[in-house]
Amino acid sequence: MKILVIGDTHGKLNKVRDIFPRLTNIDLIVHTGDFIGDGQKLEKEFGIPVVAVKGNCDGSYSSDDFETFDTEYGKMMVTHGHMENVNSNFTTLYYKALENKCVAVLFGHTHKALIHEEDDIYLVNPGSLTLPRDGTDGSYAVLRTSEDDFDASVVYYSTVMKTSAKKTQAGFIRNLLNNSDRF
Repeated sequence: MKILVIGDTHGKLNKVRDIFPRLTNIDLIVHTGDFIGDGQKLEKEFGIPVVAVKGNCDGSYSSDDFETFDTEYGKMMVTHGHMENVNSNFTTLYYKALENKCVAVLFGHTHKALIHEEDDIYLVNPGSLTLPRDGTDGSYAVLRTSEDDFDASVVYYSTVMKTSAKKTQAGFIRNLLNNSDRF
């Protein structure tokens, strides 16, 4: 199974629309909250199932605002993370995964990408394509699962866009210098 994980889009989906045509064979999109409506829009637009949760900007203040879904590798949990205090540490997130018998937790809220394994439980934060807080142009995560394997990677927007960007051409200043008598 191949899963696109995004979050903290805050109503701005242009970068998601930029990256999506470059992705192949996506089976599921997971949106980690802020805004849950963005996940619903993407499901209609791309025709791919979406698992989305509410975040703090969606008015979620319940520790029950999370979803689980099954993969070949095992059950995964999706939560925004604000109710689990992910800005401080991942202890609550880890124990919530244990309690729900999940092999991975996908979360957001910090706007910073992270992949961390703690005692066979994976913690994955895709960061934010819209409002990154890590000095990048934004990020998302891609997960690949099979019965025996879990693979997660963070992809940065600037890396994806460089592969399709045209090389900068010299312009007016270069021509001016080339056609001058070099002072």
